[in-house]
Amino acid sequence: MVIKKSDLDSSTSELLAPEYQTLLTQISDTYSAGRSRAMQAVNVELIETYWQIGQHIVEFEQQGKARAEYGKALIGRLAKDLGLRHGKGFSRSNLVYMRLLFQTYPNGKISQTLSDQLSWSHLVELLKLGDPLERRFYIQQTIRERWSVRELVRQKQSALFLRLATSKDKAGILQLAEQGQILNQPADLLREPYVFEFLKIPEPYQISETQLETVLCDHLQPFLLELGKGFTFVGRQYRVTINNSHYKVDLVFYHRILRCFVLIDLKLGEVQHHDIGQMNLYLGYFANEENSDGDNPPIGIILSRQKDELLVEYATYGMNSQLFVQKYQLYLPDSEELRRELEHSLREVEVDN
Repeated sequence: MVIKKSDLDSSTSELLAPEYQTLLTQISDTYSAGRSRAMQAVNVELIETYWQIGQHIVEFEQQGKARAEYGKALIGRLAKDLGLRHGKGFSRSNLVYMRLLFQTYPNGKISQTLSDQLSWSHLVELLKLGDPLERRFYIQQTIRERWSVRELVRQKQSALFLRLATSKDKAGILQLAEQGQILNQPADLLREPYVFEFLKIPEPYQISETQLETVLCDHLQPFLLELGKGFTFVGRQYRVTINNSHYKVDLVFYHRILRCFVLIDLKLGEVQHHDIGQMNLYLGYFANEENSDGDNPPIGIILSRQKDELLVEYATYGMNSQLFVQKYQLYLPDSEELRRELEHSLREVEVDN
């Protein structure tokens, strides 16, 4: 059979037609969706299996004093014997967390929501948290913001829950634990302090505001993770011109959820009253010159190493409620100190009641 060049050209032309491209896209999307469902189904079954294994271990340990004594060496023996039978997956560490999974959720099989949306690696990191309130918060935030395991670990290390919780009353703490961080108003964006440990700037350090701004932009992904969900980067040294006078906002973002610009100025030392006045100027400019239909009033955040609370209170008296002065630090916070503050706040509430 002889194939003519004209037939090949015709066939090639048909394959390049829009209808073929549509078919190719449909098949590709169907395959990707099916593969995703299959992987999700495998994940659900894997976690359910691990829960059942944990149940077997705990129930064995609970059957009498002799087995309880034997249980001290049980995990190590199981890891060795199951490893010989099934290979990888039965390390001593994995078995410890399987048991802990059942102990954490003993009254029924682990919820469909968790096994649907969290991997075993996510669950291991969450099971390391002894405080149920803290664990529930990180579960909600991991699902809500689709954190990778690496991002979850970073947020735990930066004590995100404790930083958010210490500024809330008891009802707010419980809501934070049950629902995660819900963004309804500008104040919901704030963290105290912001933590920039990912910059790896040792202390004591010598760095200018411009250099700090530069390294934050060079580490934009972890910076956005620290800022929280919904931030879109607009630009740095954003030019503002008023009556032929030029000013520059250090960092400008747009928040997709609150539908507003977020302006950030960085200060190495303590915030002065004129810094607050300058930010208020920027907010007025953006509200009148940059906002589009449907945009909400802009938010201004001044980030500084130190903050004089009384000065800030007086300098912002009667001023835009969208302007905030927050502290930042270049190292991980002392989690135990934050935890003590949180426990003290909860005790104060109980005493008052």
